[in-house]
Amino acid sequence: MKKPIFAVCDLEAAYAYHLMERSNGKPGMPFEMQAFTNIKSLGLYASQHEIWILLIAAKAMCPEVKDMNIRKIMILSEGEIIEELAEYPAVYKYQSSDSLIAEVMGYYSRQEAAADPLAVMKKDVELIGVYSPVRRTLKTSFALTLGQVLAQGRTVLYINLEAYSGMEELLGKEFDTDITDLMYFVKEGNGNVIYKLNSIVQTFHNLDFLPPALSPYDIRDVTQKDWEGLLDEVVQFSTYNTIILDLDEHVEGAFELLRRCGRIYMPVREDHVSASKLAQYEKLLRRWDYEDIMEKTRKLKLPFHSSFGERGDYLEQLLWGELGDYVRKLVKEERSGPYGK
Repeated sequence: MKKPIFAVCDLEAAYAYHLMERSNGKPGMPFEMQAFTNIKSLGLYASQHEIWILLIAAKAMCPEVKDMNIRKIMILSEGEIIEELAEYPAVYKYQSSDSLIAEVMGYYSRQEAAADPLAVMKKDVELIGVYSPVRRTLKTSFALTLGQVLAQGRTVLYINLEAYSGMEELLGKEFDTDITDLMYFVKEGNGNVIYKLNSIVQTFHNLDFLPPALSPYDIRDVTQKDWEGLLDEVVQFSTYNTIILDLDEHVEGAFELLRRCGRIYMPVREDHVSASKLAQYEKLLRRWDYEDIMEKTRKLKLPFHSSFGERGDYLEQLLWGELGDYVRKLVKEERSGPYGK
């Protein structure tokens, strides 16, 4: 089934087409955007297709639009206040395209939908877990590198559930919203979780990720059921075909989340203390009847990077450095599995 239609109509052609290209280029975008530069072409298209969201410039809005086959209308505002259009929500035109799209998705996620067009879009999704009971193993560096490598040919969502992810420092930016906001939405049971997710998700090097919680206390009340509910929504309704879970044992139901993964990567170290921690972890799995987790876990001895340049380029250096070479080789070896399909 094709994605539902998100239309943008602006008399400024360059703007409309740029927004369309940016939107359709986002890996996890649940809509297909179509751009229009006049009401006539918009009306002709709407006579043959149902439009789920229309983002239309205030200058282009006219009475004819109300009679078109459109579910939700939003105004693309240049900052002016027009009383005749006060019934419609508005977004500011001159902001980054990513911020604008996120704002539209945030609005849509709060709306009641009688039927969700994505409900029949379920497909095979590879759920990958990255976890280790041993510290200082490059676990997150590996997970981020794996995500970037896979995102070169797949739609990938990276979810970091560590107590301290360091993502803001790694990327040199602060996040206005994060996974805490999404999980509140999940716990409230408001529905349309995917649209809320798309208002929060960020991207680097084609890899989509949910900004992690700033404080581990922000998600300490999130239950195993809530985490599983989020995964179910992403698997069922999103356009991602790969989800990477970067896990920490402080997450409630961590073993159950690992059990849901099709494969698990576990970076390890060879010193005696690390080996002892690993032995304790495996003993616990056996005692609690989680042997199946061990069966699908691949232990990795990762190459420790030697020297890097500027810290701001760390993620790109991961991709093209020793660790990137290691991950590309790993993915190639597993070509007969989900990566090669």
